[in-house]
Amino acid sequence: MSFFTDLAHQYIDGEWKAGSGSWDIIDFNPYDGEKLASITVATADEVDQAYRAAERAQREWAETNAYARRAVLERALRVVEDREEEITEAIVAELGGTRLKAAFELHLTKEFLREAVHVALRPEGRVLPSPDEGKENRLYRVPVGVVGVISPFNFPFLLSVKSVAPALALGNAVVLKPHQNAPVLGGSLVAKVFEEAGLPPGLLNVVITDIAEIGDAFLENPVPSVISFTGSDRVGRHVATVCASHFKRSILEMGGNSALIVLDDADLDYAVDAAVFSRFVHQGQVCMAANRILVDRSVRDEFTEKFVAKVAGLTVGDPADPATHIGPLINSSQAEAVSTLVDQAVAAGAKALLHGSVDGNLVAPSVLTDLPADSPVLRQEIFGPVALLLPFDGEDEAVRIANDTPYGLSGAVHTGDVERGVRVAQRVRTGMIHVNDGTVHDEAIVPFGGEKSSGIGRLNGEATVDAFTTQKWISVQHGRSRFPF
Repeated sequence: MSFFTDLAHQYIDGEWKAGSGSWDIIDFNPYDGEKLASITVATADEVDQAYRAAERAQREWAETNAYARRAVLERALRVVEDREEEITEAIVAELGGTRLKAAFELHLTKEFLREAVHVALRPEGRVLPSPDEGKENRLYRVPVGVVGVISPFNFPFLLSVKSVAPALALGNAVVLKPHQNAPVLGGSLVAKVFEEAGLPPGLLNVVITDIAEIGDAFLENPVPSVISFTGSDRVGRHVATVCASHFKRSILEMGGNSALIVLDDADLDYAVDAAVFSRFVHQGQVCMAANRILVDRSVRDEFTEKFVAKVAGLTVGDPADPATHIGPLINSSQAEAVSTLVDQAVAAGAKALLHGSVDGNLVAPSVLTDLPADSPVLRQEIFGPVALLLPFDGEDEAVRIANDTPYGLSGAVHTGDVERGVRVAQRVRTGMIHVNDGTVHDEAIVPFGGEKSSGIGRLNGEATVDAFTTQKWISVQHGRSRFPF
């Protein structure tokens, strides 16, 4: 596809160029195996070139009028709107995303670009009082300088833009490293959008590479002050360690093992709809997905019957077909891992109400129940179409089970009493939780992030300003200070 081959390049200092590494990343369509593009990886030296270009360009950008920066973001939004159908086709091809998933990702991407337009004007200074006579304390919000962004494969266009756009709006420069399974949507397409929007060269650079080529060069480079990472907790732990050892700030958005809790007074038909979407959207390859569905024992049988029937009716197949609900997982390794996980859980005593078949990267939904209390699958993130149904007796046990995980990203509580739902939600240790809704939500002005192994820091709205700026104190002595010597 020419869309992919045209963008199969590194983007450094405003120039599209081939990497000079010793091997290529092959971009495949996960549904039919079609080769979309071949991209020679960037070397550690090219990563440094990208950072140095960003460092040079950022100085002038930081002095640019915020309204001029805002205009670039406005044009970037128009570029995405104008190319929406083309980007939709790319999401289907590169990610195996369904058309519903593509529409969801594009809608949120546009919302985050709209918010970035406003973020450009959001930093505000303050004047604080001083106990010293004649002194004025000024507190300025200034850009951090250069931001390194590492994005994942599941929602790569959205999750790259989510950090890149506000970082640029606030006066920073960015070097972006997309996941090797989504090099175009997560990387070069983002660069193309901003290039067409008139962003000056050097302010956004994209390096398509892998740690097998560059090691920790992306993290250890002395130029970036902040690393924004979205991905697994295993990799995120390493990112945090390296950043801390180099005195860099890290913003970490990592995995989840979210619980959707169905209390005894819930609207069961509605809860089923919310649970099915929350578990199976984009084949379950969503950090906020409802891995665990907790159901009060008094309504367990009715909920389970309706849930299994709805899941069994989901269509698995070609993501380009508008009728498809479940497309392929991102690669064969992921498909095999999910299939093995289900087989191991069943062998260890779980009951499979549905046991999904595997056809290449297509993995049909599985629904497991009666899991042993010590089953490892209960405490890990499942990045695939597998739902775990767990009964509980009363609110206290629901909260205990929901909290029995190293993660704390999202969640949901379903009940006929909203305030009861809020009380339960307050007891679940998670960064985000929703009463009478699904677990998969992201809104551009609401702080997004997790607790425990699900992350450090927040993005969106004012939290984004905190993430990509720093505070600078400048005092002015209008009189004369008295010194002791």
